[in-house]
Amino acid sequence: MEIAVLDKNGKETGRKVQLDDQIFAIEPSQHAVYLEVKQYLAAQRQGTHKTKVRNEIAGSTRKLHKQKGTGGSRKGSINNPLFKGGGRIFGPTPRDYRFKLNKSLKRLAKKSVLSAKASENQIRVLEELKFDAPKTKDFKVILNNLGLENKKSLFVLGDSNKNVYLSSRNLEKTKVVSFSELSSYDLIHAGEIILFEGSIEGFQENLRK
Repeated sequence: MEIAVLDKNGKETGRKVQLDDQIFAIEPSQHAVYLEVKQYLAAQRQGTHKTKVRNEIAGSTRKLHKQKGTGGSRKGSINNPLFKGGGRIFGPTPRDYRFKLNKSLKRLAKKSVLSAKASENQIRVLEELKFDAPKTKDFKVILNNLGLENKKSLFVLGDSNKNVYLSSRNLEKTKVVSFSELSSYDLIHAGEIILFEGSIEGFQENLRK
């Protein structure tokens, strides 16, 4: 499929780029997308949850009453989990929630989201931007020209572009990433996906592997 290249004013430049149908026009795999989003969200979890078990509670270890002859049950110490203020039985402990997925599955997930976005005309191609210095005001003008000022958008860079990244960092609904950092979560979360003209070839090559 062909798509027109836009300039920073939102007008067509007259150039077109070819988007690979094996990336932007496949039958989406919902399960692959689910797994990659689950992996992304799991990696964000700190996993620092912790409760104190019986041997970590600060309390007396004195036996509450003698073992026999009281007519009641046997009681060891006040730190017993059955008593108020005692340790917790099988409580949460620190753990790492991350898990691995095959690279081929993660590529399928990205291609599935891109195909769904392309079918809804939510992918655009923009010519390269060059900022002499980080300037959020200039970036907001470009967003306005593209009709994205109050919409969620994701800009995908080819190579690292520090000034473009810094210019967009304070904008709540806009995110700028390089294609090597891209995840299915980013693609789904964005309303519009903006690919830079210079990143198309590397972006597609990365997903063909």
